[in-house]
Amino acid sequence: MKKLKGPLLLLITTMLWGLAFTAQSSAADKISSFTFNTARCLLAAVFMSVILIFRKTVRKLSKKETNPVSFKSLIPGGILCGVTLFFGMNLQQFGIAAYPEGAAASGRAGFLTATYVVMIPIVQRIMGKKLHPSVIAAVIGCIIGMYLLCMSGGFDSIYLGDVLELLCAVGFTSYILAVDRCADKDGVMISCIQFIVCGIICGICMFIFEKPDMNVILEAWLPVVYAGIVSSGIGYTLQILGQKDTEPTVASIIMSLESVFAALCGWLVLGETLSPRELIGCALVFISVLAASLIPSKKAD
Repeated sequence: MKKLKGPLLLLITTMLWGLAFTAQSSAADKISSFTFNTARCLLAAVFMSVILIFRKTVRKLSKKETNPVSFKSLIPGGILCGVTLFFGMNLQQFGIAAYPEGAAASGRAGFLTATYVVMIPIVQRIMGKKLHPSVIAAVIGCIIGMYLLCMSGGFDSIYLGDVLELLCAVGFTSYILAVDRCADKDGVMISCIQFIVCGIICGICMFIFEKPDMNVILEAWLPVVYAGIVSSGIGYTLQILGQKDTEPTVASIIMSLESVFAALCGWLVLGETLSPRELIGCALVFISVLAASLIPSKKAD
């Protein structure tokens, strides 16, 4: 059961992120990138702080808090996660905004962001980590499936948005590996620290490069609240907890389901259509995720 705990938490995470696609797209039409990410990160930090206070109160009442974790000892790991999250999160948003009209921005961004599925095993191999052949097969299957799902028009030319999305993938590769380094730490506290750090950096950039308007933020309160509490506060925390029992490469494969859930949500809820090619892509990613999740890993032993 412990073997499946991490993958199941990551699966729930991808579902929350997939459902957040509509909220993020809606907010992008009204709020600038740094402003939106500042609001969502600081809201997530407040939410996680409330969770920590509630957890501490419950433990005190039940007298289970015998060896409380030092908040200060988690700051270096939280800063590392927060900085890498800042780069991945904002490069993705700016990449989408940089695409010209008619360039199928969401599909290209979804596919290029998912290339962290390939980057992570490459980095791990360079670092001397041996990968199970089935994991390599799952990575290949996943990237082919993502291409079929997201890139129906292919790459007819290269845009600035493509470059930014590839850099975004590098950012999320760094973030996933940073989270892996904190696997033995208190995941809830790490999550709280990372959002404080990311929110502060986004806030500084917001005041330097943008003109934040509180009225505009309040007008888009629903997508901000969903992105801040559900997608960020709950989603990223579940990712940290899920990676405790999951190898980074396998975790990245599972998290690539975000685009699949976004597409399926649009199909089932919004009545959008999926072509046979896109359905085959979804199936390939699902099969790859299933194969990778069932592969024994050292963390799951």
